[in-house]
Amino acid sequence: MSTGSMLQKLLLCAVLAACSVAQAAGDKVVYHIDNSAQQATKGLRNIRNHLDEAPDTQIIVVTHADGVDFLLEGAKDKANPNIDYASLVSALKARNVRFEVCEITLKNRGIGKDKFILDADFTPSGVVRVARLQAREGYAYIKP
Repeated sequence: MSTGSMLQKLLLCAVLAACSVAQAAGDKVVYHIDNSAQQATKGLRNIRNHLDEAPDTQIIVVTHADGVDFLLEGAKDKANPNIDYASLVSALKARNVRFEVCEITLKNRGIGKDKFILDADFTPSGVVRVARLQAREGYAYIKP
């Protein structure tokens, strides 16, 4: 076997191994929520369904503007007050979903971090975070 042929086979094996690792790691998806009233309940349901079908998916929910409201302590769906967002978020957090709140929104709206449920994390800029997750980290984009 020639050296060139052996290198080609090694390269092919390396590519196949990398593809297998990528597939085993699952998909990566960012859900973008900027309006809690219109997107929160639907988005949380979509995420639950997503994980039911593809449990190894890495999901990050990035919120900004009015989209942060469902992560506030005591937040409920205005259209269906029986829906308590904290319990839905907590159940998804237990499935490794990450919820991030835009700090620019907090500053602009005068909301302290202490007003949010414990399952919320924070990011300096929601829109920058969404863009970087897509461009640099290969996340698919979903806006419920």
